[in-house]
Amino acid sequence: MKKIINYKNISIIFVFISLLILSQRANSTEECFENTSRAIFKFNMALDDAVLEPVAKGYNKLPSPIRKGASNFTSNIGTLLSIPNNIFQGNFKQLGQSVGSFAINTTVGILGFLNPAEKIGLNPHKEDVGQTLGVYGVGTGCYFVLPILGPTTARDSLGILADTFLDPFAHITLREKEIFSTSGNALDYYSVKTTGAIDFRAKNDNNFQSLEQNSLDLYSSMKSIYLQNRENKITNSSENEDEWGSLEN
Repeated sequence: MKKIINYKNISIIFVFISLLILSQRANSTEECFENTSRAIFKFNMALDDAVLEPVAKGYNKLPSPIRKGASNFTSNIGTLLSIPNNIFQGNFKQLGQSVGSFAINTTVGILGFLNPAEKIGLNPHKEDVGQTLGVYGVGTGCYFVLPILGPTTARDSLGILADTFLDPFAHITLREKEIFSTSGNALDYYSVKTTGAIDFRAKNDNNFQSLEQNSLDLYSSMKSIYLQNRENKITNSSENEDEWGSLEN
Protein backbone atom coordinates (compact mmCIF):
# COMPACT_ATOMS: atom_id res chain seq x y z
CA MET A 1 0.00 0.00 0.00
CA LYS A 2 2.80 2.41 0.90
CA LYS A 3 4.49 1.70 -2.44
CA ILE A 4 1.25 2.45 -4.27
CA ILE A 5 0.91 5.74 -2.38
CA ASN A 6 4.53 6.61 -3.18
CA TYR A 7 3.98 5.89 -6.87
CA LYS A 8 0.90 8.10 -6.81
CA ASN A 9 2.91 10.91 -5.21
CA ILE A 10 5.63 10.55 -7.84
CA SER A 11 3.01 10.59 -10.61
CA ILE A 12 1.41 13.73 -9.21
CA ILE A 13 4.79 15.46 -8.95
CA PHE A 14 5.62 14.42 -12.55
CA VAL A 15 2.33 15.83 -13.83
CA PHE A 16 2.86 19.14 -12.06
CA ILE A 17 6.47 19.44 -13.19
CA SER A 18 5.42 18.65 -16.77
CA LEU A 19 2.68 21.27 -16.54
CA LEU A 20 5.20 23.79 -15.23
CA ILE A 21 7.76 23.08 -17.94
CA LEU A 22 5.19 23.15 -20.73
CA SER A 23 3.88 26.45 -19.38
CA GLN A 24 7.18 28.30 -19.17
CA ARG A 25 6.57 30.13 -22.43
CA ALA A 26 3.03 31.00 -21.44
CA ASN A 27 2.49 34.38 -19.85
CA SER A 28 0.63 34.32 -16.53
CA THR A 29 -2.16 36.36 -18.12
CA GLU A 30 -2.81 33.43 -20.44
CA GLU A 31 -5.18 30.67 -19.38
CA CYS A 32 -4.43 26.96 -19.27
CA PHE A 33 -8.12 26.10 -19.71
CA GLU A 34 -10.29 29.19 -19.22
CA ASN A 35 -13.70 27.61 -19.72
CA THR A 36 -12.97 24.93 -17.13
CA SER A 37 -11.49 27.52 -14.76
CA ARG A 38 -14.57 29.71 -15.06
CA ALA A 39 -16.80 26.73 -14.26
CA ILE A 40 -14.66 25.87 -11.22
CA PHE A 41 -14.69 29.53 -10.16
CA LYS A 42 -18.50 29.51 -10.32
CA PHE A 43 -18.52 26.37 -8.15
CA ASN A 44 -16.14 27.98 -5.65
CA MET A 45 -18.32 31.10 -5.43
CA ALA A 46 -21.41 28.97 -4.83
CA LEU A 47 -19.54 27.11 -2.09
CA ASP A 48 -18.50 30.44 -0.58
CA ASP A 49 -22.08 31.72 -0.61
CA ALA A 50 -23.45 28.52 0.92
CA VAL A 51 -20.76 27.70 3.48
CA LEU A 52 -17.76 29.97 3.93
CA GLU A 53 -19.50 33.35 3.97
CA PRO A 54 -22.14 32.35 6.57
CA VAL A 55 -19.44 30.74 8.75
CA ALA A 56 -17.27 33.86 8.41
CA LYS A 57 -20.17 36.11 9.44
CA GLY A 58 -20.76 33.90 12.49
CA TYR A 59 -17.04 33.99 13.27
CA ASN A 60 -17.14 37.80 13.20
CA LYS A 61 -19.73 37.74 15.98
CA LEU A 62 -17.31 35.99 18.34
CA PRO A 63 -15.61 38.14 21.02
CA SER A 64 -12.63 40.03 19.66
CA PRO A 65 -10.06 38.27 21.92
CA ILE A 66 -11.16 34.87 20.57
CA ARG A 67 -10.90 36.01 16.93
CA LYS A 68 -7.55 37.69 17.55
CA GLY A 69 -6.20 34.64 19.35
CA ALA A 70 -7.27 32.28 16.55
CA SER A 71 -5.73 34.59 13.96
CA ASN A 72 -2.46 34.83 15.89
CA PHE A 73 -2.33 31.06 16.38
CA THR A 74 -2.78 30.15 12.70
CA SER A 75 -0.41 32.91 11.61
CA ASN A 76 2.26 31.69 14.02
CA ILE A 77 2.05 28.14 12.65
CA GLY A 78 2.22 29.56 9.12
CA THR A 79 5.58 31.09 10.04
CA LEU A 80 7.09 27.59 10.12
CA LEU A 81 6.82 27.30 6.32
CA SER A 82 8.60 30.65 5.95
CA ILE A 83 11.72 29.45 7.77
CA PRO A 84 13.02 26.90 5.19
CA ASN A 85 11.94 29.20 2.35
CA ASN A 86 13.93 32.08 3.87
CA ILE A 87 16.96 29.79 3.83
CA PHE A 88 16.47 28.74 0.19
CA GLN A 89 15.97 32.37 -0.81
CA GLY A 90 19.12 33.41 1.04
CA ASN A 91 17.11 36.02 2.94
CA PHE A 92 18.76 35.71 6.34
CA LYS A 93 17.29 38.94 7.69
CA GLN A 94 13.80 37.53 7.22
CA LEU A 95 15.03 34.18 8.56
CA GLY A 96 15.91 35.89 11.82
CA GLN A 97 12.51 37.59 11.88
CA SER A 98 10.70 34.29 11.29
CA VAL A 99 12.68 32.25 13.82
CA GLY A 100 12.53 35.00 16.43
CA SER A 101 8.81 35.59 15.95
CA PHE A 102 7.93 31.89 16.14
CA ALA A 103 10.12 31.27 19.19
CA ILE A 104 8.78 34.25 21.15
CA ASN A 105 5.12 33.80 20.22
CA THR A 106 5.17 30.04 20.87
CA THR A 107 6.66 30.51 24.35
CA VAL A 108 5.86 33.95 25.76
CA GLY A 109 2.82 34.22 23.49
CA ILE A 110 1.28 30.98 24.84
CA LEU A 111 1.51 28.75 21.74
CA GLY A 112 0.98 31.73 19.48
CA PHE A 113 -2.40 32.89 20.76
CA LEU A 114 -0.70 36.16 21.70
CA ASN A 115 1.71 38.10 19.49
CA PRO A 116 4.37 39.74 21.70
CA ALA A 117 6.92 39.43 18.85
CA GLU A 118 5.08 42.10 16.87
CA LYS A 119 5.35 44.50 19.79
CA ILE A 120 9.15 44.30 19.69
CA GLY A 121 9.29 44.82 15.94
CA LEU A 122 9.34 41.28 14.57
CA ASN A 123 7.09 41.11 11.49
CA PRO A 124 8.15 38.17 9.31
CA HIS A 125 6.91 37.93 5.74
CA LYS A 126 4.96 34.82 4.85
CA GLU A 127 6.96 32.79 2.33
CA ASP A 128 6.12 29.60 0.41
CA VAL A 129 7.70 27.43 -2.27
CA GLY A 130 5.87 29.24 -5.07
CA GLN A 131 7.50 32.49 -3.97
CA THR A 132 10.89 30.81 -3.67
CA LEU A 133 10.60 29.49 -7.23
CA GLY A 134 9.73 33.02 -8.34
CA VAL A 135 12.81 34.39 -6.59
CA TYR A 136 14.91 31.90 -8.58
CA GLY A 137 13.38 33.17 -11.81
CA VAL A 138 10.93 30.35 -12.51
CA GLY A 139 8.12 31.77 -14.64
CA THR A 140 4.54 31.75 -13.44
CA GLY A 141 3.26 29.65 -16.31
CA CYS A 142 -0.39 29.89 -17.22
CA TYR A 143 -3.24 30.73 -14.87
CA PHE A 144 -6.10 28.47 -13.77
CA VAL A 145 -8.50 27.88 -10.88
CA LEU A 146 -8.52 24.89 -8.52
CA PRO A 147 -11.65 23.58 -6.75
CA ILE A 148 -11.87 25.02 -3.21
CA LEU A 149 -8.23 26.24 -3.27
CA GLY A 150 -9.02 28.92 -5.83
CA PRO A 151 -6.73 30.90 -8.19
CA THR A 152 -3.25 29.60 -8.98
CA THR A 153 -0.63 29.31 -11.72
CA ALA A 154 1.44 26.40 -12.98
CA ARG A 155 4.33 27.49 -10.76
CA ASP A 156 2.21 28.08 -7.68
CA SER A 157 0.35 24.78 -8.06
CA LEU A 158 3.69 22.99 -7.96
CA GLY A 159 4.53 25.13 -4.95
CA ILE A 160 1.36 24.07 -3.14
CA LEU A 161 2.39 20.42 -3.48
CA ALA A 162 5.99 21.13 -2.47
CA ASP A 163 4.82 23.10 0.57
CA THR A 164 3.51 19.91 2.16
CA PHE A 165 6.98 18.37 1.94
CA LEU A 166 8.88 21.43 3.19
CA ASP A 167 6.52 22.64 5.92
CA PRO A 168 7.54 21.33 9.39
CA PHE A 169 3.91 21.54 10.51
CA ALA A 170 2.85 19.25 7.65
CA HIS A 171 5.52 16.75 8.68
CA ILE A 172 4.23 16.45 12.26
CA THR A 173 0.58 16.34 11.21
CA LEU A 174 -0.03 14.99 7.70
CA ARG A 175 2.93 12.59 7.93
CA GLU A 176 2.72 12.11 11.70
CA LYS A 177 6.48 12.53 12.14
CA GLU A 178 7.80 13.55 15.53
CA ILE A 179 9.88 16.74 15.66
CA PHE A 180 11.27 17.90 19.01
CA SER A 181 8.89 15.50 20.79
CA THR A 182 5.91 17.08 19.03
CA SER A 183 3.54 15.19 16.74
CA GLY A 184 -0.02 15.40 15.46
CA ASN A 185 -2.32 14.07 12.76
CA ALA A 186 -4.07 15.10 9.56
CA LEU A 187 -7.06 16.45 11.49
CA ASP A 188 -4.77 18.95 13.21
CA TYR A 189 -3.41 20.09 9.85
CA TYR A 190 -6.77 20.60 8.18
CA SER A 191 -8.28 22.18 11.30
CA VAL A 192 -5.59 24.86 11.33
CA LYS A 193 -5.85 25.46 7.57
CA THR A 194 -9.65 25.70 7.76
CA THR A 195 -9.50 28.11 10.70
CA GLY A 196 -7.00 30.25 8.79
CA ALA A 197 -9.29 30.34 5.74
CA ILE A 198 -12.30 31.32 7.86
CA ASP A 199 -10.29 34.01 9.65
CA PHE A 200 -9.12 35.47 6.32
CA ARG A 201 -12.64 35.40 4.88
CA ALA A 202 -14.08 37.02 8.00
CA LYS A 203 -11.52 39.82 8.10
CA ASN A 204 -12.23 40.67 4.48
CA ASP A 205 -15.99 40.17 4.34
CA ASN A 206 -16.68 43.81 3.42
CA ASN A 207 -13.87 43.85 0.86
CA PHE A 208 -15.21 40.74 -0.88
CA GLN A 209 -18.74 42.16 -0.95
CA SER A 210 -17.47 45.41 -2.46
CA LEU A 211 -15.49 43.49 -5.08
CA GLU A 212 -18.53 41.42 -6.06
CA GLN A 213 -20.75 44.48 -6.35
CA ASN A 214 -18.31 46.62 -8.34
CA SER A 215 -16.76 44.09 -10.74
CA LEU A 216 -18.10 43.76 -14.26
CA ASP A 217 -16.31 40.40 -14.51
CA LEU A 218 -15.56 39.00 -11.06
CA TYR A 219 -13.47 36.16 -12.50
CA SER A 220 -11.12 38.58 -14.28
CA SER A 221 -10.95 40.86 -11.24
CA MET A 222 -9.94 38.01 -8.96
CA LYS A 223 -7.38 36.85 -11.50
CA SER A 224 -5.79 40.31 -11.66
CA ILE A 225 -5.77 40.65 -7.88
CA TYR A 226 -4.24 37.21 -7.37
CA LEU A 227 -1.43 37.73 -9.89
CA GLN A 228 -0.54 41.18 -8.53
CA ASN A 229 -0.62 39.89 -4.96
CA ARG A 230 1.74 37.02 -5.79
CA GLU A 231 4.15 39.37 -7.60
CA ASN A 232 4.16 41.71 -4.61
CA LYS A 233 4.92 38.82 -2.27
CA ILE A 234 7.81 37.58 -4.41
CA THR A 235 9.40 41.03 -4.47
CA ASN A 236 8.37 41.77 -0.86
CA SER A 237 6.82 44.95 -2.19
CA SER A 238 3.68 46.84 -1.27
CA GLU A 239 3.93 49.17 -4.27
CA ASN A 240 1.47 49.15 -7.13
CA GLU A 241 -1.04 47.07 -5.21
CA ASP A 242 -4.52 46.87 -6.65
CA GLU A 243 -7.69 45.86 -4.75
CA TRP A 244 -5.90 42.95 -3.08
CA GLY A 245 -3.74 45.44 -1.22
CA SER A 246 -6.75 46.40 0.89
CA LEU A 247 -7.38 42.82 1.95
CA GLU A 248 -5.99 41.75 5.31
CA ASN A 249 -3.74 38.68 5.32
